[in-house]
Amino acid sequence: MAKESGLGAQLYVDQFDLSNDTNQVGKISKSLALLDFTGIDKSAMERKAGALDAGMTITTYHNPTNAHTAYAPLPRTDRFVSYFHRATLGVPVASMGAKQLGYNPNREPDGKLLAEVEAQENGTWLDWGLALTAGKRTDGGATNGTGVDYGNPAPAAFNFGLQAYLHVFAFTGTSATIKLQSSTDNAVGDAYSDVTGGAFTLVTTPTKERIATARNQAIERWLRVVTTGTFSNLVFAVQATVNITDMTI
Repeated sequence: MAKESGLGAQLYVDQFDLSNDTNQVGKISKSLALLDFTGIDKSAMERKAGALDAGMTITTYHNPTNAHTAYAPLPRTDRFVSYFHRATLGVPVASMGAKQLGYNPNREPDGKLLAEVEAQENGTWLDWGLALTAGKRTDGGATNGTGVDYGNPAPAAFNFGLQAYLHVFAFTGTSATIKLQSSTDNAVGDAYSDVTGGAFTLVTTPTKERIATARNQAIERWLRVVTTGTFSNLVFAVQATVNITDMTI
């Protein structure tokens, strides 16, 4: 695959699409602390993995009807932040549940009004996954999404579960179910079926959510997003991270 620029990226925070209001995403970091366990019988450092850490640094334009509305309340509850590399199915996506640290507008000499926003993970790590929607997806009724291959060329199933993130930007209707389905071969011979623990909470209004399956759950290599329910307009985005190693701490 050829190298790519960062043009055409998307940034979602909770139920807000802040892509056009974002000047830059200056940092997407993911790290773990290394703890010193060196015994006196060792001639080199001996270490074990410690606490996990992650964060995003965002520079936003002042938009009183969108970005300002999203950031200014500085909520004490968790925010769900997703950076989509493109508005394209299957592209890399970085998502995390985080605390928002600050919203600090600064008027620059040329007249621009920019603000710095820091998001730091809270209790869960940052997840690099793949987009199961092409940026924002709009369903006018029950829809079976297009499958995304998580294998290439790994085996037909992984054995360490998954995490998934949902952003619902607009909703008109009674309720909608948004869930993940999987298949070993994109339904060529193995029909799609529901992923255990892969359904989000029933949607009745714009919302956000992170779900996680069991850490030892087998996940087939193809995933898609399916919607059902009674609605006429559902605008949402989903990414999923399939764990290729044991994530149990």
